[in-house]
Amino acid sequence: MTPSPGATRLSACVLALTSFLLIPLHANAQEAPVVPDTGTAVASEDQDSSPSSFLPSVEWPAKRLFCVQYARLRSGLAIFGDAKLWWSKARDLYEEFAQPAVDAVMVFSGSQRIRRGHVAVVTEIVSPREIIIDHANWQNHGEIDHNMPVMDVSAKNDWSKVRVWDINSNQWGAHVYKISGFIAGQQPAVVAAAGS
Repeated sequence: MTPSPGATRLSACVLALTSFLLIPLHANAQEAPVVPDTGTAVASEDQDSSPSSFLPSVEWPAKRLFCVQYARLRSGLAIFGDAKLWWSKARDLYEEFAQPAVDAVMVFSGSQRIRRGHVAVVTEIVSPREIIIDHANWQNHGEIDHNMPVMDVSAKNDWSKVRVWDINSNQWGAHVYKISGFIAGQQPAVVAAAGS
């Protein structure tokens, strides 16, 4: 018995849809990365649901995302243009901070390595010198990186220079990046105190 053309098209659609849904699951399946050891205490069992208890991971959205699109969606900030311009564009519109705050957008200054700058959303403050961020397109593939540790490496603990966890090598990234500051749409819920 030969299937009708309509049944063949339906089968092809079901197969294509199934493949489309399974590709992101396969792309997300990777070895568990090593959690960075920064000298902070290990989370207790009752803290397992906190963001820092999750391992860094990569999400592959159906459409390529840039860091500014992702930060705008997550933060609600109505800032447009290159990430390196967000700091100056936020002036007189949003709260600006030198220290990280949960739900604030961290603005990476432009450099030779990241010419257009970069923005990321702070999801947790681990210690005065470490935070957790979510951000998009850090690896230049349109991906979303979740639960990525960032370490303040500035001499004065002022968050002017940072290193970002490299999920591919499971260690702190080799590059130091300059930070313009942190932007929030309203007074942030948590602000890290310098040197505490």
